[in-house]
Amino acid sequence: MPDLRHSVCALDCPDACSVLVTVQDGKATRLRGNPEHPVTRGFLCGKVARYLEREYAPSRLLYPMRRAGAKGEGRFVRVAWDAALDEIAARLQAVAAEFGPEAILPYSYAGTMGLLQGSGMDRRFFHRLGASRLDRTICSSAGGAGLIEALGFKYGTEPEQFRHSKLILAWGANVLGTNVHLWPFIVEARRNGAKFYTIDPRKNRTGAAADKHFFINPGSDTALALGMMHVIIGDKLHDADYIEQHTTGFAELAERVKQYPPERAAALTGIAKDEIVALAREYATTRPAAIRLNYGVQRSERGAMAVRTIALLPALIGSWKEVGGGLQLSTSQAFRLNRAGLEREDLQMRSLGREARILNMSSLGQVLNEVAGPPVKALVVYNSNPAAIAPNQNAVRRGLQRHDLFTVVLEQFQNDTADYADFLLPATTFLEHSDLYLAYGHYYLQLARPALAPPGEARSNVEVFRALAARMGFDDPCFLDSDDDMIRTLLDSGHPFVRGITLEELEREHSVRLRVALNGDPFLPFANGGFGTPSGKCEFRAESLQYTPPVESRFGDPALRASFPLELISPKHDDSMNSTFGNRPENDAATATLHIEAADAAARGISTGDQVRVFNDRGVCLLRAQVDGVVRQGVVCAPSVRWARMSADRRSINALASERLTDMGGGPTFYSCLVQVEKSGD
Repeated sequence: MPDLRHSVCALDCPDACSVLVTVQDGKATRLRGNPEHPVTRGFLCGKVARYLEREYAPSRLLYPMRRAGAKGEGRFVRVAWDAALDEIAARLQAVAAEFGPEAILPYSYAGTMGLLQGSGMDRRFFHRLGASRLDRTICSSAGGAGLIEALGFKYGTEPEQFRHSKLILAWGANVLGTNVHLWPFIVEARRNGAKFYTIDPRKNRTGAAADKHFFINPGSDTALALGMMHVIIGDKLHDADYIEQHTTGFAELAERVKQYPPERAAALTGIAKDEIVALAREYATTRPAAIRLNYGVQRSERGAMAVRTIALLPALIGSWKEVGGGLQLSTSQAFRLNRAGLEREDLQMRSLGREARILNMSSLGQVLNEVAGPPVKALVVYNSNPAAIAPNQNAVRRGLQRHDLFTVVLEQFQNDTADYADFLLPATTFLEHSDLYLAYGHYYLQLARPALAPPGEARSNVEVFRALAARMGFDDPCFLDSDDDMIRTLLDSGHPFVRGITLEELEREHSVRLRVALNGDPFLPFANGGFGTPSGKCEFRAESLQYTPPVESRFGDPALRASFPLELISPKHDDSMNSTFGNRPENDAATATLHIEAADAAARGISTGDQVRVFNDRGVCLLRAQVDGVVRQGVVCAPSVRWARMSADRRSINALASERLTDMGGGPTFYSCLVQVEKSGD
């Protein structure tokens, strides 16, 4: 008889789905969404519904391997686990002895969102080793910094509450592509009369399904938010009572937004003045109104400012008071788990007697080629694919090709980064190990147990780093912790949101709502103030609110604009999940496409299907043109992230992205990128 087992999708998505796995004779035959989970509600996205193709793919890595060819060539020979781990430990010890342990750099991100496999035994290992710390900025750091500036906490409106909204703004949020489990709540709201609008430089699937789409110039979101504030305050549509009780600096804000009349906002954003006025009035007078803000907004040079300014809007109109009001960017900080106890940063004191240096993952090209004191001599990559996802790809690849850089990669498939490994180690999938999962799009903590046995000799990250710690002679008791020990450590936080949740409850229920509200009531994090700012109020701090165009934009550096007149955006492809599914042929075809507007294409003699050369002073890549209405004139769009190893020129769109960082948070500026496009011979 088939056996039904529970798991949790580990991919980098706000939905953190509860998954049911049908297993017969030890093999999974079906995945489906758990109908009892309040957000998953019985369905999976198209990416994960096909995950068993990945689980049982013939090209999956099954055995440890040692490099047999030149770096980047991708040739390997099989070795035994003991031999691989012994040599890796010896090489790391040699690097630490000669250059100091900070010459070793871990590089990881959200290839799994599981806490044990993503930030558990690995963090303990590198802290005890004294390795350089990684500033994990590649995705959300700028947006997180902006949200904290505005609200003091990374909390937001529950997805279940969107069904009660009467106006929903998806601002830089491709709900159908990257947050599909919010969509049924939006559908329910629309059936009850709600309007649904999208604000984005690209008209994606979500924009096509909206009641109205607003094309906005890349990186100009702050100007739109300030223009809306100008109208709301000028028309006296703000909530004076909420502002009086729960905010500071309103008088200064009212003065500051006078500098952003709708005419100026229109010129900066590309949205017509009358549309800005109408949007502001509708947002302020339709109750409740909710904003689904997503991370596309913060991948521009002033991205943190954009998030901060947009996140002030609900306080201005008092919509935090209402079920179905407010804003959601991230709910992640509500998961007040004992991360310090899991990660054990204190172990650095044993190895270094101080904190190790921090190196920014978004500057990996510079880190590998320019950083000294000491230079990076060993790189351990897991849960990430930097050769594909990091900006300034040519510099990253140049660093990965260094003959003196010892590189270890833990992976499920041989991707771009794996080609540069000295040792390539096979990793388990989320169906094959235990883990604890938070979410950044809802408030349910979830436990997963292995639903399947690992194939071949694949091992979990926890196993690998525990084994390396033993070989390095680390005798700290924490390296003997079991998975359950680490889960219990995480739950031992004492915070009211987590207090009382036990491993036994999670084992029984699989998914447990945080204690964010009594008796299952709606969570209204800022209905009565309670902001995480020094004053406990929403602090407008208008003196620092302003729109500054990105250097690489239509209103940025004129010299750059003269040479590279098109603004390139590279939003996530709906079915790729960053680079995770880059080996699927249909995903490769979609991420090899450049969307270009008809007038821009005509001026360059480009038609749909033509091979085009997209370039700037950092690099070039070859794509296929798609002439359509996805973007407006002056903007081109290439969905990301393509595996460069799949392309004829072995380059992807990140060869064009700079290592310039965001205004706060040290994040990448993928969407502040000027390029030129020309037709290329096939």
